[in-house]
Formats: sequence, structure tokens, C-alpha cells
Amino acid sequence: MSLAPMTTAVAHTLGDVYARLTGLCEALSVRVAEHGAADAGAGVSAAELVKDGAALDAFVAAETARIQDRHGVVARRHVAASRALHDYAWSVSLLMSGAWYLERRVPRIRPDDLRLDLATAEFTVTPGSDLACLADDPAAALPGVLTAPHEDALRAELRAAVADHMAPLLDAIVPVARRGSRALWGMVSDDLVSGIWYLGRVLGREDEAVRAAGRLLPSAVAPYPSGADFRHLTTADGRRHPTRTRAGCCMYYTIRPDEACATCPRTCDAERLRRLEG
Repeated sequence: MSLAPMTTAVAHTLGDVYARLTGLCEALSVRVAEHGAADAGAGVSAAELVKDGAALDAFVAAETARIQDRHGVVARRHVAASRALHDYAWSVSLLMSGAWYLERRVPRIRPDDLRLDLATAEFTVTPGSDLACLADDPAAALPGVLTAPHEDALRAELRAAVADHMAPLLDAIVPVARRGSRALWGMVSDDLVSGIWYLGRVLGREDEAVRAAGRLLPSAVAPYPSGADFRHLTTADGRRHPTRTRAGCCMYYTIRPDEACATCPRTCDAERLRRLEG
């Protein structure tokens, strides 16, 4: 078999898992394009956001408009930049971590493979051919597929895949977001963990997902400044609920001060329990 069909086979494999993810995750607004299709979607790619200042300005402006439309608030530019980055990081991380969680396969999404329609906030992902999996996975026989010798190595590949995708965009957005590298990587850490947590809840396997996220980020692993750090709160009915405190800030509290995220450092455990019991 020639290399091209085998490479296409990897893309089809990834397209299938992306489609499964988008079918499961209502909050994941992603369209899956066919590999090699001429129409990769409208909008901008991460590669363009990094290289083109006008594209980055449009990225932030579109988020400013969405915040005003949804919440009636005119967000400051650095807040809109952080909110836009949060949505981007959560989506691209879940595409990669979801493939890992569901099928123990880690794709690498190149900056040109993911486009964002600024008007609709919908992403379009074009499945590529960069894939890592375990040695006993049938996909390991395909040319170019990286074979990980064990689960720890596959987790390391996932951490690297997300970091490699996000690093150039974080560097580009620092002046606009007006936040340091550690704070932005804290946000990426949170989004990587929360995507897995969210997927586990969707599947009715929250405890399993929490354990998986804890194994992926057991502690700070460069460039991620903190681990998953889950803990549990117990409600009056005796049920234990996983929670964690974000390492970075998604800046939602600046838009809705009385509705800070449940994992925000500003949200105390008493308030978290009130929401769980409400």
C-alpha cells in the first residue's frame, strides 16, 4: 500500500473520533472537515493569529462583541483576549484529550488544522496524520504513527501535543491579555483538565475522568504550572463531589462578579456546596 492511502487512513481514524467527540459534547462547537477537502472552514487559523496582528485583533474584537451580546457588558480588551483564549484552549485541548480518553490515541493538531469562524465561534478541524498510540493499538501499524511504550509515555505525548499547539498563540497574545506566561499556562492547564472532567460527566464516568486527569497532570509538569489537584466536598446527603481550584483565571468574574466559576479561587467551599445542594 502506498504512503498516501496509509496517511489518509490515519486522518479517517482521527475524523471518526473527532466526530464521536462532537456528537457527545454539546459544548464543543466543532465541525469536522474531510481530510484534504478544499473547504477547511471560514475564519482564521491559529497560524494566522500568531503571524497576523490584524487577525489577532479580529479574534479579540469578535469575543468583545459576543460578551456584549450575551451579557450586556462591554469587556475590557485584555478581558476579551483572555476569554477568547480560554474558549480556544478548552476546545483544542478537548479534541486531543478526548481522543486520548476515549481511544488512547493522541493526535497532534497543527496550527493550520484548526480554524475559527469569528462570526459564529465555530471551529473547523481538519484531521491530520500525526498520531501517537500504544504498541498494541491496530493504528500502530500505520506509517508515521508514533508508538508509545506505555501509558505514562502516551500521557507525556498528550501534554506535549497540547503545549506545542498552544505555545505560539500564548506568546502572541501576551501583550493583549496583559498577563504573564505562568498565568496563561495556568489557564491552559485548567482547560486541559476541565475538558476531561467535562467529558467524564457527559459519559456518566466522572470519577474515572477525575482519576485520568490526575494521572495526566499529577503535579506541575513544565510548561503546566500546576497539577489537576482534585479534592472532594461532601453535601448534606453524604455524597462526595469532586472539585478543584483553578490555577489560572478565565476572567469570567469580571463579567458576572456574582457568578464566578465554581472552580474560581474567589468561590469559597461554602458557596460551592450551596450550588451543589441548590
